[in-house]
Amino acid sequence: MALLEVNKLSKAFGGVKAVQNVSFSIDAGIVYSVIGPNGAGKTTLFNLITGVYTPSEGEIRLDGKEIAGAGPHTLARLGVARTFQNLQVCMNMTALENVMVGAHLRLDRNLIKAALRFPALRRRDGELRDEAAALMHFVGLDKYVAARADAMPYGALKRLEIARALAAKPRLLFLDEPAAGLNPKETIEVDHLVRKVADSGVTVVLVEHDMKMVMNLSDRILVLDYGKKLTEGSAAEVRRNPDVIAAYLGAHA
Repeated sequence: MALLEVNKLSKAFGGVKAVQNVSFSIDAGIVYSVIGPNGAGKTTLFNLITGVYTPSEGEIRLDGKEIAGAGPHTLARLGVARTFQNLQVCMNMTALENVMVGAHLRLDRNLIKAALRFPALRRRDGELRDEAAALMHFVGLDKYVAARADAMPYGALKRLEIARALAAKPRLLFLDEPAAGLNPKETIEVDHLVRKVADSGVTVVLVEHDMKMVMNLSDRILVLDYGKKLTEGSAAEVRRNPDVIAAYLGAHA
């Protein structure tokens, strides 16, 4: 059974059909990329699967269980995490604190215990700090552990978001344009990081405009155009597909 199954998924905003009858499945342990021209419906698709939007029609199944319409907090508990196109970083917090925020679902949120600072809670807080520091090492941000987020360069903040998402211990991680706005060196760093995340056992679903990065990383690729599924296949299959070439050149056969 596939980890994620999407069947005839659609979303309309008034008279605009942003996603139309899209179906695909994702096996565990792979990098699965979603590509397409601007306005193809890629981020809308992400928002539907991760609970930001409710589908107009269709099914979304995680481990065979229907999750369409479930909120982000529910999906996070089921092992689904994501990053966004635009940075969602708490700039007035340290980098380490930002990563710890990602683990909030695993915290003991009993207010009385928190107020009294029970020893077990203090120990757990220390453990979470250690976990957050280990994740910052994993994404290559050791030197920023004590830094405030507003003092970090943009490329480092993109990797910080990935570390925070990983703090929730996801099985399925959605990355929405992780290389957007990065210079070539930073893009290579993110490329290597995404592969490292996948190699650690986390299934990665990627939206990205950098085609070199997509072709290098992806085990499978879904191509959208005007909200519809254009094709799906390996990087080699997608690269030579004439419909994909036409869509990116702006000419439709």
